[in-house]
Amino acid sequence: MENDLKIKPNLTIPEHELEVSASRSSGPGGQHVNKTSTKITIRWNIPTSTVLNEFQRSRLLDKLQPRLTTEGDLIVHYSASRSQNQNKVAALNNLAQTVRQALTVDKKRIPTKISKGSKTARRQHKTKHSLVKKSRQQKYFDN
Repeated sequence: MENDLKIKPNLTIPEHELEVSASRSSGPGGQHVNKTSTKITIRWNIPTSTVLNEFQRSRLLDKLQPRLTTEGDLIVHYSASRSQNQNKVAALNNLAQTVRQALTVDKKRIPTKISKGSKTARRQHKTKHSLVKKSRQQKYFDN
């Protein structure tokens, strides 16, 4: 209960649904990298999750589709720190943020119309600008 991942006030992923594993991290670090498993990988299977309703499940499967495995697992890797515990906390935050963003429903855009005043002002500006450019032209007359 204490290690459950809180996504929203009404949505918490229980710890038993998250598969957390550690492996050796890549990149610089010398012998430390070869000896310690600090990279954290978290797997969460969306289709079998018990905390999601059908709307949330379908929305997550749709929005996160490029990031999911064929079984529907969302996988998050994190290895920025040399500390396994810091990487685990950061990976859990990353997973929560990803799910939170996918569940957010964007407001429907209401198309607006350009006001009559702004149309008139734009036309007047264009006319004025055109006259300025015309006054700069040199006219050559053949006599």
